[in-house]
Amino acid sequence: MISVSNVTVSFGGFNLLDSISFHISDNDKIGLVGKNGAGKSTLMKLITGEQLPTSGSIEKPTGIRIGYLPQSMAHHKGLSVLEEVLSVFDYIKDMEDELARLTAELGEREDYESASYSAIIDRMNHLNDLLALESGESPRVKAVKVLKGLGFKEEELDRKTETFSQGWNMRMELAKILLGAPDVLLLDEPTNHLDIESIEWFESYLKAYRGSVLLVSHDRKFLDNVTGRTVEILLGHIHDYKVPYSKYLVLREERLSQQKAAYDNQQRMIEKTEDFINRFRYKPTKSNQVQSRIKALEKLERIEIDDTDNARINLRFPPAQRSGDVVFKSSNLAAGYPGKVVFTGADIEIKRGEKIALVGRNGEGKTTFLRILAGELQPIDGEGKIGHNVHIGYYAQNQEDVLDKNLTVEETLDRVAVGEVRTRLRDILGAFLFKGEDVDKKVSVLSGGERARLGMARLMLSPYNVLVLDEPTNHMDIQSKDRLKQALQAFDGTLIVVSHDRDFLDGLVGKLYEFRDGKVKEHLGGVQDFLEKLRLRNLQELEAPAKKEQSAAPQKEKTPQPKGFTKEDRKLRTRLVNVENEIAEKEGKLKIIEDSLANPGKNADIFALTAEYQEVKQSLDVLTEEWTALMEQLDN
Repeated sequence: MISVSNVTVSFGGFNLLDSISFHISDNDKIGLVGKNGAGKSTLMKLITGEQLPTSGSIEKPTGIRIGYLPQSMAHHKGLSVLEEVLSVFDYIKDMEDELARLTAELGEREDYESASYSAIIDRMNHLNDLLALESGESPRVKAVKVLKGLGFKEEELDRKTETFSQGWNMRMELAKILLGAPDVLLLDEPTNHLDIESIEWFESYLKAYRGSVLLVSHDRKFLDNVTGRTVEILLGHIHDYKVPYSKYLVLREERLSQQKAAYDNQQRMIEKTEDFINRFRYKPTKSNQVQSRIKALEKLERIEIDDTDNARINLRFPPAQRSGDVVFKSSNLAAGYPGKVVFTGADIEIKRGEKIALVGRNGEGKTTFLRILAGELQPIDGEGKIGHNVHIGYYAQNQEDVLDKNLTVEETLDRVAVGEVRTRLRDILGAFLFKGEDVDKKVSVLSGGERARLGMARLMLSPYNVLVLDEPTNHMDIQSKDRLKQALQAFDGTLIVVSHDRDFLDGLVGKLYEFRDGKVKEHLGGVQDFLEKLRLRNLQELEAPAKKEQSAAPQKEKTPQPKGFTKEDRKLRTRLVNVENEIAEKEGKLKIIEDSLANPGKNADIFALTAEYQEVKQSLDVLTEEWTALMEQLDN
């Protein structure tokens, strides 16, 4: 479907991507992985055409539809949530308007034999065929279903888009992309602004999605549940594994181990051969053997070990000074902002040494509660008390707003460091992968991942005994996230964390507080226990409205059918058999083309094969739609 051939992207003599090649086939679900800055987002922009490669080519079939969700984008204003999302269906109204105009035009014409009259009829038939493909659920029903799946409430759908945060606007863009049903989805960190419930729904949607997906995510479980293939970008090169993320890690380790073993064996053989040559080079009796081994070495294909990027953050939190047994306790706590109460009646008790997660929809009060803990916000009602000898380190969700953009990386730490630790700032920054000239970079030019690491480095300059972390893994690559998790598991103080990353929370926390519908509920146990309860509850909640709508809709009476087959039935069944044979033929062709694309010969025309694939696929889709319609007619 999409072929990336020998693509190189260079910046100032540095190759971000170095002659990479791979192919995206129909229905591929690919996880694109690599460290922050490896070139994942750049590769997506190359595929969409937003960026051009320094060299190489990207071939796409004519008419292919690509849905692209970048990490950040500009959002529209002035429309309600539902109006904004329904705009993706404007093309349907355009077709209906054109059909009405052509119908009116035909009614006024009498040149029935003219070519232009025939052209109008052909166009009307084409429009009717396209509109028939759009039949079924109405655009509004489709939009509401997707918006609810992504976490919007019914009463929020009429609110203006500008009254929502950037994260919620990103969900609207995601809804528009999904409803557009493109052939290929390119998703760059789509879960960064989704809560756990929405991620669960989104996973199910992508599993059933009939199209290709190229996905960048730092959520290991999300990758495992959605993708069946992993493409790694490592030091400018591509490594392609036909397995999900967790299996890729195992295969990658096995490949590198086998490669290293083969390399070591060959080096020992080379060393022995060179030793023989040096020892007997000038002995006439051994000259033939020496020359033979010299030629063998010259012809030897040398085994090379793939480059690996072993740089990783070195995280270890300072020992925590002992606090009182109760770190925080609230009674009938209510919180919010002027004109808006977020939650009420919260009874929360956090004890020393507990590791707790706050979960729930965005906007339900998790960050608000953290700000109360950190002393940045006062409760509206009730009381909340901080325990004895509690020293809180607070990591805010948006480091862009917390860090001074005008300071350098080193100055950022220097402003908060005290005592002898100031002499070790460069060592601390080195542990967070800021080395050499990196420490002199301005905060304003840092990537999201670099700002996350810098914010965490600031947090470690003081020996806090309570860590309050709001989405600490956003923008962190998987390796950095794993190191942070290990450090927090070893932390001997108290942890309160907001995160939607199930893999990060699994095995880290032992209690959860769920923020939902203005209330706070305690759940004992880990995140997996909570998710099992959540799935059951969500199933009931999502099905209840559908059942209600179905029961409210008038039931169509079925027309009694005569026994036996009518002449029309026989015609339908004959056509059904023919369509099934054509479908089998098209599927066979697709398999042959897929095999050719997977292993192209030297003279293979990738572009022609891709175009042929798309043409056959479109024919297959039309036949499948006809088969469905025929089955429905026979059932009726």
